[in-house]
Amino acid sequence: MSETKNTGIDSYMGESRKFHHHPNLQKMLISSLWKQYQQMYDESINDPDKFWLKEAETLDWYKKPTKSREYTWDTANQIIDIKWFKDGELNVSYNCLDRHLSTWRKNKAAIIWQGEPEDDVKIYTYQELHREVCKFANVLKSKGVKKGDRVAIYLPMIPELAIAMLACTRIGAIHSIVFGGFSAEALATRIQDSDCKILITSNVSLRAGKSIGLKATADQAVKECQALRMSLL
Repeated sequence: MSETKNTGIDSYMGESRKFHHHPNLQKMLISSLWKQYQQMYDESINDPDKFWLKEAETLDWYKKPTKSREYTWDTANQIIDIKWFKDGELNVSYNCLDRHLSTWRKNKAAIIWQGEPEDDVKIYTYQELHREVCKFANVLKSKGVKKGDRVAIYLPMIPELAIAMLACTRIGAIHSIVFGGFSAEALATRIQDSDCKILITSNVSLRAGKSIGLKATADQAVKECQALRMSLL
């Protein structure tokens, strides 16, 4: 008699265990969270500028903002223009990575990635992710990408997608992410609409056990975008 062992995600489909909590725990949690929410909501309504400046303290700023928001209201056209933390300066990549490097969090997992094959797993700590982001930011700079340039990213759901995004924010470039299942025409349209300077892609994407040729699609799209350069991961 042979025994077949069920492995992979299917093994969780038949979960029948029940985990009982203390009868008062749910009530206590809901009550505590509601009070916290209500207090924050009241502060945001009564003094929004003070509230949002306080919330901004959770970030690391090169230059701290003195106002939370500025807005103008065009009554005739019913258009409102809001600018948040206009006189403040910060960097998204720094806030995601650098500020953790001097703390215990530098060795904590920042990304835990599971590929389609069960044994295809990648783990990046904050320190490792910081190193990869800095390396790719230098690659972008070597390709002539600078602050204000647009970068198209046409990748599957892999760690390199996050690395490319953070590398763009690190040097002040604007990233435009295009879904990896889009056609060459759809990709070309999005590249042209945002006037992208460079396209980042990969050879293939694995989806439901099938290999999707991203590079082949990207090659077709690039033909319609004369001012574009393509970078292959």
